[in-house]
Amino acid sequence: MIRRTFRPPPRRPHHPRPPHQSHPPHQPHPPHQPHPPHQSHPPRPPIPPVRPNPPGLVLQDYGPRPYVVDINAATLQNDTFRTAIWTGTHLQATVMSIPPGESVGLEQHPHTDQFLRLEGGQGLVQMGTSHDHLPFRQTVFEDSAIFVPAGMWHNITNVGTTPIKLYSIYAPPNHAHGTVHPTKAIAEREEHH
Repeated sequence: MIRRTFRPPPRRPHHPRPPHQSHPPHQPHPPHQPHPPHQSHPPRPPIPPVRPNPPGLVLQDYGPRPYVVDINAATLQNDTFRTAIWTGTHLQATVMSIPPGESVGLEQHPHTDQFLRLEGGQGLVQMGTSHDHLPFRQTVFEDSAIFVPAGMWHNITNVGTTPIKLYSIYAPPNHAHGTVHPTKAIAEREEHH
């Protein structure tokens, strides 16, 4: 008979267990918040262009009362050399029509700045510090804007084949309230008497 000797199993190396890591307590999800319904605004209707003045509007001096005008329509409608359409305490607007080959006339406003805008036609602008020295020369067309400083001699000559249609803004006013000059000759007679 064979005798067997009991041998204990080999010892395993000891690896200490890491300390028990506790998880944070379970946080319940917040109750479901439904998204607010999408509030869509109805589309706005397109804003129609402002045309406060019908064709055939009356060209007269509406100042110093509040006034709105389709300046393009008023300027193109005008057939006078000069008509004041608004005169206030500090500003004046006029519309002008200059036939081909004619000019506004060489002039100077000592204390008035002037803004002019062509709505139609073609011209030559001249400016300078004296009536016989006009070194500034610029061809202008429809949509051209012209700025004339106070004290500057200036003129606009129609070099095209159609009337120049322009409006002019003076600050302060340069003509009497209600001015209407059917022709350049009448304007020169009335303003240089």
